[in-house]
Amino acid sequence: MTYCVAMNLQDGLLFASDSRTNAGVDHVATFRKMQLFDKPGERLLVLLSAGNLATTQSVVSLLRQRAAHDPDNHNIFTVRSMYDAAELIGETLKQVVQRDAGGQSQGSVDFGCSFILGGQIAGEAPRLFNIYPQGNFIEATPDTPYFQIGESKYGKPIIDRVISYQTPVNEAAKCALISFDSTIKSNLSVGLPIDLLLYRHDTLAIGLQQRIGEQDEYFQTIRKAWGEALRQSFAALPPLPW
Repeated sequence: MTYCVAMNLQDGLLFASDSRTNAGVDHVATFRKMQLFDKPGERLLVLLSAGNLATTQSVVSLLRQRAAHDPDNHNIFTVRSMYDAAELIGETLKQVVQRDAGGQSQGSVDFGCSFILGGQIAGEAPRLFNIYPQGNFIEATPDTPYFQIGESKYGKPIIDRVISYQTPVNEAAKCALISFDSTIKSNLSVGLPIDLLLYRHDTLAIGLQQRIGEQDEYFQTIRKAWGEALRQSFAALPPLPW
């Protein structure tokens, strides 16, 4: 399992993903869940993935392979809009699942996965899509400016309370890290390091890219401060009146 979150806000895009794919008493595997497809000055696409690791790796490999072997044809670096990119990823996902699983789960193995795609292509505004295991997708709006995939329930409450379309992207990044800390605290299948990327609208280049591990000083500071603030707020609540 994993946890990924992305936001399309007034002044920028935010992407964050953990890197744990398997957890148990004697085995923890780590793989990067954030993939970049960029041509500076022309396009920046960020792809987050959750679900069956073999399926997600096959989808990403096919996207890169087809772009490299036939660079002038329809591929992730030549599509003319973010909508077209989401459609291409959805179609590639359906092809991989059909090849590996006959289009459905077999036995106890779930071949499905989901993606979040966001970014900007020159000539249009930044956009953000949630691509479902079936290959279809929806787009974020100012009313619903964020998507989560994977183990999302523990990190959702803080985002729902804090984030709006007008939230500055730097503040959103702080909220996302608290969301990850809450998830890591409650679920063994999500873990550090966290990959974080910020994109400022219309720059067509990466703004901030950071990998946050256990020794990251800022993450440890806000983790401790958030825990203490919660305990203080709980202690300040009025006693039961009955």
